[in-house]
Amino acid sequence: MINLLNGAKVAFVFPGQGSQSLKMMKQLRHEFPFIGERFEIASEILEFDLWKLIQEGPLESLNMTQNTQPALLAASLATWDAWMSLGGVRPQVLAGHSFGEYTALVCAGSLGYRDAVALVAERGRLMQLAVPEGTGSMAAILGLEAKLLRRAINSNSQIGTCDCANFNSSEQIVISGERAAVLAVCDEAKLLGAKRAIVLPVSVPAHSRLMIKAAEQFSDTLSRVDIVAPKIPLIHNVDVGFHEKPEDIKIALKKQLYSPVRWTETGEKLAQLGCELVLECGPGKVLSSLMKKISQNMDICSLSSREIMETKIDHAERIMK
Repeated sequence: MINLLNGAKVAFVFPGQGSQSLKMMKQLRHEFPFIGERFEIASEILEFDLWKLIQEGPLESLNMTQNTQPALLAASLATWDAWMSLGGVRPQVLAGHSFGEYTALVCAGSLGYRDAVALVAERGRLMQLAVPEGTGSMAAILGLEAKLLRRAINSNSQIGTCDCANFNSSEQIVISGERAAVLAVCDEAKLLGAKRAIVLPVSVPAHSRLMIKAAEQFSDTLSRVDIVAPKIPLIHNVDVGFHEKPEDIKIALKKQLYSPVRWTETGEKLAQLGCELVLECGPGKVLSSLMKKISQNMDICSLSSREIMETKIDHAERIMK
């Protein structure tokens, strides 16, 4: 097993779907022109101009899973490149939310970037094909405990498939499944005391049983990709555990497609490891917001600009001494 030193100080977390937006990375690319290479390489592999899609849209195309995932992969790794170019410390532990686990694997030296672009594009394509367009949905349920949400899911099971997909914090659980069932669960959740139920702008019901077929097909793709033991320990979504063996990593990635993202436990694990500084490496502040709800004992920040990076580099160097 990976030998994690007691008292890990600095962790990086990588966002998943939902963090994308039009014109993301525009300011950071202006500050670090060289990071455009990540988008150029991805565009070559994907055979379309990824940067143009991110900057010009349409948003509906960017939100399509097979486009969102390569876009966030390139954006998050470009952010990593910017941090490293400034002499930022290498984190002692990594974690990625859902798809963000693939970004973590690249940063850990476990998966090559070109392979990752092709892999996540195929992952997104298979997810997109797993259910007819418009029939799947996801929704964030705010302020309802898990046992009451499961009650709402069970009482609407005759309508269709609906599962708990992301345990994001004690205040937020995402559900996923057939659209009619998700909407029915949203209505019942509000009756049971949920503060809000928000349908999410995603094109597939990720982390639900509806993804099992896609996972089986994706397993064939994974079998042809070279994955090696990570050089930086990373926490996997499926079991909140660390894996070194390539075959174990591939099993975790396959299961991830239809299993819930255990993000609350991931944040708690980072705190237990002694992490003092947790940096969100990628566009948006979704994970920063969630992490602050999970633990009050860590400094949590999104690396959204050169100024922030320079400040956090100084902080990281101080706590690593």
